Amino acid sequence: MNEALPDLIARFTIRHGLFRKERVDAALFELDSYGCVMKTDKMFNPGDTVTLDLIMDMPFDKIRAENVSGLITERRKHCSNFFYSIDFSDLKSDGDTTLEEKLRRIREVLSKKQSLKSRRSSGSVSNMRHMA
Repeated sequence: MNEALPDLIARFTIRHGLFRKERVDAALFELDSYGCVMKTDKMFNPGDTVTLDLIMDMPFDKIRAENVSGLITERRKHCSNFFYSIDFSDLKSDGDTTLEEKLRRIREVLSKKQSLKSRRSSGSVSNMRHMA
């Protein structure tokens, strides 16, 4: 969990009282077909459920997996923030194939972006060595 996933955020809403809501954007650090790891300064407890909108807005493509229900399974404190492990427990039982397809597409794009980034960073090191 060194860097946040590129171009991907988790958006959720927190209620403050009866009429006031706060919309929060949080960084994601891992994402797979079973769940994700999110970093935020908002407080949750293991066992809480949260409804996330996973948003990947890029210049050429905008992918949104909305209303993804997740169960918080673990909380780790890091400075003033928390890392939360979230399981997408309701994903298979809902039978919502469009949501599963959107999540698959987000993972696919992330995989391509990360492989390009690793090739670019390893290529620049070897080019610097070659020039020296």
